Amino acid sequence: MPDTIVAVATPPGHGGIGIVRVSGSLTRALAVAILGELPESHRAVPKSFRAEGGVALDAGIAVFYAAPRSFTGEDVLELQGHGGPVVMDLLLARCLELGARHARAGEFSERAFLNDKMDLAQAEAVADLIAAGSEAAARAALRSLSGEFSTRIGTLASELTELRTHVEAAIDFADEDLELLAVGAVATRIARLIHAFDELTAVAEQGRILHDGCVLVIAGRPNAGKSSLLNALAGHEAAIVTAIPGTTRDVLRERIDIDGLPITILDTAGLRESPDVVEAEGIRRARAEIARADRVLFIVDGADPAALERLPEDLAALPATVAVTVLINKSDLRATTVAAAAPTLPVSARTGAGLPELRAHIKEFAGYRPTAAGVFSARRRHLDALGRARGCVEAAGAALSASAGTELVAEELRLAHDALGEITGRFTSEDLLGTIFASFCIGK
Repeated sequence: MPDTIVAVATPPGHGGIGIVRVSGSLTRALAVAILGELPESHRAVPKSFRAEGGVALDAGIAVFYAAPRSFTGEDVLELQGHGGPVVMDLLLARCLELGARHARAGEFSERAFLNDKMDLAQAEAVADLIAAGSEAAARAALRSLSGEFSTRIGTLASELTELRTHVEAAIDFADEDLELLAVGAVATRIARLIHAFDELTAVAEQGRILHDGCVLVIAGRPNAGKSSLLNALAGHEAAIVTAIPGTTRDVLRERIDIDGLPITILDTAGLRESPDVVEAEGIRRARAEIARADRVLFIVDGADPAALERLPEDLAALPATVAVTVLINKSDLRATTVAAAAPTLPVSARTGAGLPELRAHIKEFAGYRPTAAGVFSARRRHLDALGRARGCVEAAGAALSASAGTELVAEELRLAHDALGEITGRFTSEDLLGTIFASFCIGK
């Protein structure tokens, strides 16, 4: 890259250490100007960080990474100083003064990808590891970062390449006496490829679940036990619980994990008509969250006959597109069964009865299998590309069976190859790259 980028690579605020990261062609000149000399590559050295004229800005550790043995593949300098915002701003301003520019979000990782230090799936795994919502999600991201997902993609791509070679040879040298694969052998290999796609997609789907997590909204009428249920699932008093209807006025978010599955649980205002302006706004926000939830846990007071009688009406008022599970709360006080189109579970937010079954239910509808070995981080776009590639291979098999022409078989296999290349970045538009790296944090 012709220009040099700089960013604070540590979170904003106060901390023991703050890091300013530089990458690009001016890195060596910046190091000499700030440190007085160019440190030996890949060696941490204590240094004074200086402004123009030799005025000290800070003292800390400097690490220089000579290209191409660096994260980005370019010359990289890390200034590890005291983690105060003023100090970081001074170091950042000094680098800008010396000719660097502010790095865009994810631009260091983007340069690593463009300089072949990692493929696109590995670059995305960097962001996934930083944003991991559970230990299982972090381990999955680390597997992708180490290249496990890319290796599986590469194996499929190699098999496709070999198959395409034989099929296209049959087109180019139809009159030659070549030892080409018989039609039956091609069909067998296509069937084997489809099976391999199915196996990889099943593992990638688990990785996608770990990456995306699940958003659950606890909804219901006032005093049904919504906040008590949130506290029971979170394992601590995340929400205020009182006997006064309308205590919860705003949306309260809590992050938990269930056997490694990252869950965001939203406690919402009780659904009712209210003349109170503040409570009415809370109810409006509750309905907005319900509309975009992965699933709604609709809780009803099982000890209140009137609440049970209103349940069909309450459920009918929810968006038809949202998946719902009905929770009959206070099952410790009264055993109740109701007829509802949605799955129904008895629970007690007070005693914890039914919560193990609820956790198992959440994992089941999310499609999460915590015992799946070797899961790696994956995204929806990966699954989309795998699905399109599999569809093309399947279409190639259908064309072969129908004797539709070797050219059509070859074209479908080529399209499958291109779809696989989108995952690792071999065939990727600049617009897609911009979208992917824009979701990264600054400094990474």
